[in-house]
Amino acid sequence: QVQLEESGGGSAQAGGSLRLSCAYARGYSAYCMGWFRQAPGKEREGVAGGAGRYYADSVKGRFTISRDGAKNTLYLLMNNLKPEDTAMYYCAAWRGGCSVLTPSLVSRWGQGTQVTVST
Repeated sequence: QVQLEESGGGSAQAGGSLRLSCAYARGYSAYCMGWFRQAPGKEREGVAGGAGRYYADSVKGRFTISRDGAKNTLYLLMNNLKPEDTAMYYCAAWRGGCSVLTPSLVSRWGQGTQVTVST
């Protein structure tokens, strides 16, 4: 059984939009969940989590995280995309502070989905 599975990545032009989805196994319903990203040569960073209480400064006002418990799916709506948003995006689940997005605290990672934004 797949634990966390992302979809919805792809290519977009600057100013465009993409929506990422993460289908998760029922066992993660009580976990904190969020989105991280990692660009080539850079460390993995938290993007959004805590049921919307945390957004990286670089995405505030452009990205929106949401969760549909009935469908066991986590979403990330990305608007006004910029080339610097280009990265592999990962869905993540962890226990503890839901607004604290620290890679070392993540219990389970998805396989990642690539987002590429061109000018």
